[in-house]
Formats: sequence, C-alpha cells, structure tokens
Amino acid sequence: MRLTWRRYSTLIVMLLSLLASPVRAIADATTPWILIDAEQQTLSVIKNGEIQVRFYDISIGRGGKGMLRTVGDAKTPVGEFHIAWINRDSRYRKFFGLDFPNLDYAARAYENNLIGWNDYIAIRTAILEGRTPPQDTRLGGHIGIHGIGRDGNRNIHHRFNWTDGCIALTDQQVDALAEWVNLGTTVVIQ
Repeated sequence: MRLTWRRYSTLIVMLLSLLASPVRAIADATTPWILIDAEQQTLSVIKNGEIQVRFYDISIGRGGKGMLRTVGDAKTPVGEFHIAWINRDSRYRKFFGLDFPNLDYAARAYENNLIGWNDYIAIRTAILEGRTPPQDTRLGGHIGIHGIGRDGNRNIHHRFNWTDGCIALTDQQVDALAEWVNLGTTVVIQ
C-alpha cells in the first residue's frame, strides 16, 4: 500500500485526536452538565448523578440528528460539546453556543473528505487554544441551545423539529435553563 499524502494526513488526524481529547467535565459530579436526548426530545440538567431539571418537547434540527453534519442539512450534531459563548439578548431569547465543530467532528469530516487539511488544523488549533472553532467551514457552526424568541411560533415548536441544527426550548424553559449554564458547561447530545 502506497502512503499518499491523504492517507498520511488521515493517520496524523487520528493520532492527534487521540492525544488531544479534552478532559471530560462530566467526571466532576458536582459540576452540572446537560444531556439532550434527541429521540425522547428531552433536555436534562444533571448534577451529582441526579437529574436536577428536565425539559420536555424540545425541538431539534429539521434533518434529525447525525454523526456528520454539513451546512444546509439541518442536522443536530451528536456528541460531547461545551458552551463556548452566551448571548442573553438573542433574537431567540437566549442563545448558548456550542463549540461545534469539535475535534471528533473535525477528524471524522476530514476522514470523509468533507473538509480539507487547513480547515481541520484551524478547528483543532482553536479548540486546543480554548477558542471557539471556526464557524464558517463546510461543517457549519452557530449551533446551540436557544428559545423560540420574538419571531417564533409556540404551536410549530410543539409539533415539528424546526431548527437548522440547534436545540430549541420554549422561552420559559430557556430562561430556567440559564440558571444552570455557564461557559464551559458540558453538553452531551445523543
């Protein structure tokens, strides 16, 4: 087997991903974290191994959930993420931005030829430096948890998955969630 640049760089990506995996904040049971069950359409805040609060009838992306997500497919990404920024005055009431794409997504996307080497390195570098990863690659960005907001329709929210890949709650739910969310809060989407 001839070792081409693509195969060589894929091996490097796999090794870098293994070596640079972030320490899971979930290991600290006293730190609240968020579990989103896309199938059951629930969002739970967990602390000390117990559910502190659970929100029902959440909405996810129109495209369902997926292990690979690209701009325009309206899929909600699956995996472990962290709150990377907070906008408490969003058009969606509140917006808790995720550090999407994460290292796992970037590595998987590179291996599947969805992004190039330069995008992979830019994403990886940003994450390792504690910055929000680039939001303008083919994988997209601006994924987060938010409310319905000023222009939203509560009836549509309860009947359909309507977002472009985000997780949506009612405005009352997102206000209640805000008490549990800080920068760095772990979010697991399954």
